Amino acid sequence: MKNAFAYGVDYVLTDLDSGWPALISRNRFNLWSIRDRDHGGPRGDGRGVGWFRDVLSEHGFDRSDARLLLLTQPGYLWFRFNPVSFWIATIDGTPRAFVAEVNSTFGQRHCYFCAHDDFRPIVASDRMIAEKRMHVSPFQQVQGRYLFNFGMTETAINIRISYENGNQGVLATLSGKRRPATNRALLGAALRRPMGAARVLALIHWQALILAFKRAPFLRRQPPPAALVSDGHHTQGDPTG
Repeated sequence: MKNAFAYGVDYVLTDLDSGWPALISRNRFNLWSIRDRDHGGPRGDGRGVGWFRDVLSEHGFDRSDARLLLLTQPGYLWFRFNPVSFWIATIDGTPRAFVAEVNSTFGQRHCYFCAHDDFRPIVASDRMIAEKRMHVSPFQQVQGRYLFNFGMTETAINIRISYENGNQGVLATLSGKRRPATNRALLGAALRRPMGAARVLALIHWQALILAFKRAPFLRRQPPPAALVSDGHHTQGDPTG
């Protein structure tokens, strides 16, 4: 069974401490917003960048010159939902470690920590492998593994997530050019793709209906993993191989 789709989405990349344009805010209502409690820790009870800093320290990464960034879909008015956000530790603009913060429509969250053992730069050809721990799609089992290819430059984001489970799986990509989040750009995004995260959630359910119509096997909600964070490992190779 095959199914494919591509949609435009709006993500922001921020260190959370920089200046904010008028149309996006941190921890208060706005057209677009990011709340600390929505990221970094249990779902709805996050600690923001402080949590990410603690996770890095627990894994032996304590570089004072690192810049800690969040790549996420901001909340739109009163609504917020993120299938996946990324906490990223960079040095001189180059990723050294990241956490994929995955949320399911079942209300669960699990985080996958990925880095090289020596925290050398992560390049797009590096495959960061993590065993699947959480039930995300009702059409996929809680087994198999994720392969992350994380590409991030000063001008673009190119993230590839391949879920493999035997001869089945899903390929997801998040890619686009980086540009300043000016008020004009933020307003334009709201006009081009109104309702933000609510639109994304509606599209998720629309694709679920398509798969149900195709009679894809359905797996009921599974128990969440005991731990919030699990560690990946790495291998090198051509991401298209």
